[in-house]
Amino acid sequence: MSQDNADLEARLEEQEAFEPPESFVEQANVTDQGIHEEFEENWPECWERAADLLSWDEEYDTVLEDGNAPFYEWFTGGELNASYNCLDRHVEEGRGDSVAIEWEGELGETRTYTYDELLDEVEDFAATLRDLGVEEDDIVTLYMPMVPELPIAMLACARIGAPHSVVFAGFSADALATRMNSADSEYLVTCDGYYRRGDALDHISKTNEGLEGVEHEVSDVVVVDRLGDDLDHELGDNQHDYDELVADHEGSTVEPVPRDAEDMLFLMYTSGTTGQPKGVKHTTGGYLAYTAWTSHAVLDIEADDTYWCSADIGWITGHSYIVYGPMALGTTSVMYEGTPDYPDKDRLWEIVEKNGVDIFYTAPTAIRAFMKWGSEYTENHDISSLRLLGTVGEPINPRAWKWYYKHIGDEECPIVDTWWQTETGGMMITTLPGVNTMKPGSAGPPLPGIDARVVDTQGEEVDAGQAGYVTVNNPWPGMLRTLYDNDERFLEEYWEEYSDEEADEWVYFPEDGAKIDDDDYITILGRVDDVINVSGHRLGTMEIESAVVGVEGVAEAAVVGGDHEVKGEAVYVYAIPEDGYEDRHDELEEKAMAAVLDSIGPIAKPEEIVFTHELPKTRSGKIMRRLLEDIASGNDLGNTSTLRNPDVVDDIAAQVETD
Repeated sequence: MSQDNADLEARLEEQEAFEPPESFVEQANVTDQGIHEEFEENWPECWERAADLLSWDEEYDTVLEDGNAPFYEWFTGGELNASYNCLDRHVEEGRGDSVAIEWEGELGETRTYTYDELLDEVEDFAATLRDLGVEEDDIVTLYMPMVPELPIAMLACARIGAPHSVVFAGFSADALATRMNSADSEYLVTCDGYYRRGDALDHISKTNEGLEGVEHEVSDVVVVDRLGDDLDHELGDNQHDYDELVADHEGSTVEPVPRDAEDMLFLMYTSGTTGQPKGVKHTTGGYLAYTAWTSHAVLDIEADDTYWCSADIGWITGHSYIVYGPMALGTTSVMYEGTPDYPDKDRLWEIVEKNGVDIFYTAPTAIRAFMKWGSEYTENHDISSLRLLGTVGEPINPRAWKWYYKHIGDEECPIVDTWWQTETGGMMITTLPGVNTMKPGSAGPPLPGIDARVVDTQGEEVDAGQAGYVTVNNPWPGMLRTLYDNDERFLEEYWEEYSDEEADEWVYFPEDGAKIDDDDYITILGRVDDVINVSGHRLGTMEIESAVVGVEGVAEAAVVGGDHEVKGEAVYVYAIPEDGYEDRHDELEEKAMAAVLDSIGPIAKPEEIVFTHELPKTRSGKIMRRLLEDIASGNDLGNTSTLRNPDVVDDIAAQVETD
């Protein structure tokens, strides 16, 4: 490392706040320093500026109806269509030749859809769905990977007023059956398979297995042929080839159905504390307005941008910030089928350079992987087109934030560290890149119009520097309306903890722990159930993980609790060393122990730190902490087949036994 680089690294390490570059602020969509106060003074009418980003068939009468709280209604009396807002109006404005989707396949194939072409595809498939018998308010399940037919199907459903329920392609057959049963969905769109690290994965067999568990009759299944000659399969009696059906409806005109603002746009199933997934209901007007506004204000998206969110559309991030938010603004959205390190670890930067990506939105998990691989993979590509970076999905520790800022953003790109959930529909806590100072590791202040607080167990706001629990004390347009067919669970899961029903004071509780500082910046510490009870002290795993990953040479870490005969539960750390540190475990362990002691205190001192080349992860990239807990406690590991790397569990267990 040169002396200049060493000086730079030292400066970044010490710096605790970063101002957005003046060149960025000059062109940003939102630069008003008084916007937080303006929203507070004009709430809830402040949300008219979100609604104004959309085209309405019928203007709304009231911004917010709160007479039946917490079953809030937004933009009541208004009518609109999400498909029209994402497609037709851009074509009508003369932007039909602008690119809507740039798709990159794992094997190197590409597909480009202009807004004109995408509208044609959506109308053809909307006509196909209608011909199959899909009617307004029928729920259509989409069990598909990252192929263009997925957003086409979503927008086709929205066009005819049929809510969609996307099931992540990596989920099991049982997960598909559970979700179709819960939604009473009679229609399914799926595919024969997809590619992962160059291998063709059989998806149709898993689909058929899932269909066997559906308790009601499934009318029709539409199958996209992604693999061609790489997979031979026969379609069942009620199964149809996507291309053949669409060819029969080529050139169709399907007028978008006006939908009430409170009509359901989609269901998104998310994990529940009872083990049964929750069907989160999002509606057309409030959700679309909120995702459009946050895409405009936080991601700074303009119509002439090329924007890339690396999430999967099977998750809420892909719904809100690949499809609905960006396309409501008429931008170019990049979709990628594959993984970040295939065929090599520079794959993402190759795509950024090739497409001239302006805005890149990814997960801290990916950033930590980039750190582990090294900056040389970015240095071989011209990624100077980037002007804004974002993170989503989990807290990001300061060291990873600074690496991202330096090596991907070249210290010229603001970073928006966004906190939100499936249930919130869109971003809730983050900086506005043209307004706010950035603090590495802290998501930021609540967005304008969002009354997010950090409180103790009694609901009282904690002092600056103290840890507590995030609450949201007023409604927002993108919020879930209820849990599908289960209003009672909706109240129990989200509102009972801190609300005063008799006083009609409703407080949303997302079940995340956090800290707040003197500037009202909120640092998310993780789920409140992600805690370890050591000798009666509840320790947040995210805080311990952040301390460990803050050590130079540690790329990623997972912290779990394990049985202990004295403490009841003890802290166990599983960590991945960076390249070049694989043989320095003793040194890393000493530094990690010291970092935990300095950051949290002796009560959080790990019982053991285990270094491994990989952590057990689901196919969606989430660390399976339950298996690490079983290893720490010496329990039976059970079924690990759902992991994308099942062998690593046995490797870690064997290492623990020999230590």
